[in-house]
Amino acid sequence: MRRILGIALAVLLIGGVVFAVLAGRGGQGIGGTATKTVRGVIGSEKAEFFDDPDVVEALAGKGWTVETETSGSWAMDQLPLKDYDFAFPGSRAPADAVRAKSPLKVTAARPFYSPLVIVAHSAAAGVLADNGLVRKAGAKSGTLLMDPFLKAVAADRTWQQLKGADAHAELSGSLYISTTDPASSNSGALYLAMTSFVAERQRVVADKAGIDRTAPLLRKLIAPQGAQQTSTDAPFRDFISGVGNPLVLVYESQVASLLQQKQDTGDLVVLYPDTTVPSDHTLVPLTEDGKALGELLSTDKRLRELAVRHGYRPQGALSEFTAATAPHTAYLNQKLTGIRQAPVPTVEVLHEMAARAKGQGGH
Repeated sequence: MRRILGIALAVLLIGGVVFAVLAGRGGQGIGGTATKTVRGVIGSEKAEFFDDPDVVEALAGKGWTVETETSGSWAMDQLPLKDYDFAFPGSRAPADAVRAKSPLKVTAARPFYSPLVIVAHSAAAGVLADNGLVRKAGAKSGTLLMDPFLKAVAADRTWQQLKGADAHAELSGSLYISTTDPASSNSGALYLAMTSFVAERQRVVADKAGIDRTAPLLRKLIAPQGAQQTSTDAPFRDFISGVGNPLVLVYESQVASLLQQKQDTGDLVVLYPDTTVPSDHTLVPLTEDGKALGELLSTDKRLRELAVRHGYRPQGALSEFTAATAPHTAYLNQKLTGIRQAPVPTVEVLHEMAARAKGQGGH
């Protein structure tokens, strides 16, 4: 009898262990909440957001574990999308290219966005202002006047030819803005979109004729840069550390995040292009789980709060951004006053524009 009871007890114990293992495979979030793991490919500019322990905790508290890997936004549609639950490029155009290949034909989520800005050292911003290329709004911010700036580039102006530049040894050589690689990176591609729009007198480039007309200027914008990064992170860090080009195109979110962390900004001046393209970070669902994650990022108050802490502007909730960045209005144009929004060419047109800007194609 004792042997029979012992065997029965052993069976129950083994069953309990098996149950515990099976129950645990779903993962445990904060407070014992089971988590569901989703995989996604994201633009590298959002890596810090998803790596933030507070974001990880907030997602786990809602039952999610998010695993990500990074890619240039404009190269995502070439990836094996079947391996992911979502793709999260930095703007709508590459998102549309991904969505066209997605088996799940649902509306993409746009939880937050960030305008593009140029970071400059005070000497560079001052020289540009003295030469009519920048309109200062104070010691730490201003507006880059795109039409005069592009005309100066088209005329092959150098820093040495600008009034007052000779007082600053670091201001020499070709006049250009450092950007990421437009063939693969979102910010670099959007730079071509906004500069070509200005060059075409407020018309979006939509055909070969437009590509041919703007190609020489775009080549002058890109050629002096040499090897380009695929992410804005390294050029921005170089700038803050005092090395690199005096003008660098970055996301406003990077600046706003730095300011909220109360890090030393040195003689940073933030210049908003008077014609720009908003970077709508757009999550394309590839599975139902990816769709649910996109909805969560868009609606959850805590996740929106954390997005603002990383410098992003939540869609439809500007007040959250303005409140969080109120101490930093000397740098930030919170309401984007006086900034024109340019449309973005199709993915196909932008790819060809990028190739021509880099001295490829069109032969």
